[in-house]
Amino acid sequence: MSDLELEMRVQRAVDNFMAGYGCCQSVVAAFADLYGLDEVMAKRIAAGFGGGVGRLRMMCGAVSGIVMLVGLDCGQTEGSDREGKSACYKVVQDLLAQSKAENGSLICAEILGIEGYEKAPNSYVASARTAEYYKTRPCAAKVESAARIFAKYLKEKGQ
Repeated sequence: MSDLELEMRVQRAVDNFMAGYGCCQSVVAAFADLYGLDEVMAKRIAAGFGGGVGRLRMMCGAVSGIVMLVGLDCGQTEGSDREGKSACYKVVQDLLAQSKAENGSLICAEILGIEGYEKAPNSYVASARTAEYYKTRPCAAKVESAARIFAKYLKEKGQ
């Protein structure tokens, strides 16, 4: 895959986020076709990982996207395949270490500078995507970082 094509996928991830999709949806959808997964299904599968998993502010959605893509790329399909499972875990750990080094944390709440999830009665309600939202959130940059980390992984493995 050319550098230009990988860069276009990174941009597609950012564009997805700016169009209102969650961090995980944005990252996964940008690469899903490589694994025979259409964009609509990719966005559905990744939908619950937004807001740090169901808006609980746990693992960053963009990072969850990396994990999902690694599973699509090299996840084992036989339950007894410990070597395949271990190889997948190694890739996940390596890429998440890169993300943590770049972004300071893998935890949504820490990235956003908040303590835990918003404990209001309707903490599951998604934030409105306004110009102010995009100005105050670092999420577009985290989506770009995650997509770039995965693109680099693909390039290094010769895909």
